[in-house]
Amino acid sequence: MSAFRKLVLMLAVLASLSACGFQLRGSNGEYRMPFKSIYLNFPDTSALGIELRRNLRGGDMVEVVTDATQAQAQFDVVSEARGKQILSLKGQGRVGEYLLTYTVVFKVSDANGRTLLPPTEITLKRSLPFDERQILAKESEEVLLFRDMQSDLVQQILRRMTAIKAQ
Repeated sequence: MSAFRKLVLMLAVLASLSACGFQLRGSNGEYRMPFKSIYLNFPDTSALGIELRRNLRGGDMVEVVTDATQAQAQFDVVSEARGKQILSLKGQGRVGEYLLTYTVVFKVSDANGRTLLPPTEITLKRSLPFDERQILAKESEEVLLFRDMQSDLVQQILRRMTAIKAQ
């Protein structure tokens, strides 16, 4: 088989794979919320709140309002906590691995104060191998892992809000 025929065959296979159009539900960043507007009860400096607000505004289906009286739903954070604990030790009692945790408890209520989603806890855990010879790199890796967990939390929160039954 000539090189030209191989190239044409490979291009045809690639074109057929890219043209199938398969996409997971919600993977395009749009979620169908059971309400048209929402108030997010976060401090202005909350990184989680900023990312959730950005994801909600990215879709066309729901408006994020700044006045709770104008919203059909209100999102409240009951608690938010990050943790770091020793997971394993090496010889001579040195840390070998840390366990990073990120926990959020939230609830959603409607404009009349009725609970749409009772207090819900989401906890994410990641392990962080540690090497005292690479402290700066491991600190940066820890920041990146927490940022990744935050993005994962936002996606899980959005999925749970889409599962709310409209009343």
